[in-house]
Amino acid sequence: MTTDSDSTPSAGTRPPRRVAVVGAGRMGSALAAALAVAGIEVAGPLGRGAILPACVDAVLLCVPDEQIGAAAAALPRDRPGLLAGHCSAATTLAPLAPHEAFSLHPLMTVTEQGSTFAGAAAATAGSTPRALAAAAALARAVGMRPVCVADEDRAAYHAAASIASNFLVTLEDVAERLAASAGVEREPLVALVRASVENWAATGAAGALTGPIARGDERTVRRQRAAVAERTPEDLELFDALADATRRLAGTGLQVRA
Repeated sequence: MTTDSDSTPSAGTRPPRRVAVVGAGRMGSALAAALAVAGIEVAGPLGRGAILPACVDAVLLCVPDEQIGAAAAALPRDRPGLLAGHCSAATTLAPLAPHEAFSLHPLMTVTEQGSTFAGAAAATAGSTPRALAAAAALARAVGMRPVCVADEDRAAYHAAASIASNFLVTLEDVAERLAASAGVEREPLVALVRASVENWAATGAAGALTGPIARGDERTVRRQRAAVAERTPEDLELFDALADATRRLAGTGLQVRA
């Protein structure tokens, strides 16, 4: 993975003037709205199978990963200069062939309420320098910072994103249910979660780690484990795996601080 300053096209590159967004789901709707606000002429979000306007310079496919190939195959091949892109995190550029291809994946969660892309990173790739420049320029147009991710790194990049976002939410669900068994609601945990994330952002994982495992207090960890086994036994295996991973991290942190 390379940052904007190493190999992505310069910030002076202009985005395509007319973009068709295919796919009216959360991502397609949010990106279409953000691009329009940025002053780009947007067609869509279009439904799959819709007729592509004749004047577009680029098409951005915001469809499920397994449908990218079929959607790309339906694009016209007789329009010189037409760029075809997708917004998948894990998918390579291969399903877009033989079109001049790019990818643009916002590293940001998109809910039913939409999303704010400004300040987020965007994983980009391109089959040609022009396509890569277009992806980077579209990212910058909506306030994102382009980051080049090679095809062979896409799965690892997507796994990291899922761990950082999806798995974090799953862990907070575990914490919320266990806290509820003690009569504590979700809200008091929120400040703790936010502080932990801010500390991780500032210092990295080893420096941000606190709690009984970081202190070497295994007696307290055993009491925690017993409580999980009693109150949310379905989470015990996950607790044990996380405790082991945290012990490894705590050991790394000790080495870093030594």
